[in-house]
Amino acid sequence: MAGNPNCLPPMKQWAQDLKKKRMANNQKDNPDVWCLPIGLMQYHNHPQPSQIVQTKNIMLITYESNYGLRYIYTDGRPAPDNDPQPWWFGYSRGRWEGNDTLVVETTHFNSEERAAWFDVNGTPWSDALKMTERFTRPTYGLLQIDVTIDDPKAYTKPWDVRLSWDLKPDWELIESICEENNRDVPHMVGK
Repeated sequence: MAGNPNCLPPMKQWAQDLKKKRMANNQKDNPDVWCLPIGLMQYHNHPQPSQIVQTKNIMLITYESNYGLRYIYTDGRPAPDNDPQPWWFGYSRGRWEGNDTLVVETTHFNSEERAAWFDVNGTPWSDALKMTERFTRPTYGLLQIDVTIDDPKAYTKPWDVRLSWDLKPDWELIESICEENNRDVPHMVGK
């Protein structure tokens, strides 16, 4: 997504146009700029650390950036079928595949234009987004996340990306409140 321009996702025209608009506006509507929750792919690639807490029925991922908190339900529940409120991080359900792979399916994403940013470049999604993540640990100090993006409204076909996290079990997160003492807003381009 970010990075290699030859590996762009297969976007439909409206998604390409929106991404170009976001880049032309100097990314001023990126949720991260406004201290709002950022997209999961942006969190996955963020330089600030994350922490995973796992219990029998739920896994929590705390992101230091913008102090995000993501719930992944592992108790077998289905996705809600009558939830009128979309979620900034989507509604995530996880299940174990074998002994070493956690498969997480996420739907019900908030798709309003200020929320729907996969990355800092403004790659968008729609309300049809289904994101499937496969968390594995190929080595002791590495967490690998294979992600499949399936959004037939925004993309011509599903696409995949692989991410890696270096595990740092002795690190502690700090409380990072983006709005605290925020003096940037009056200086934003186009404000």
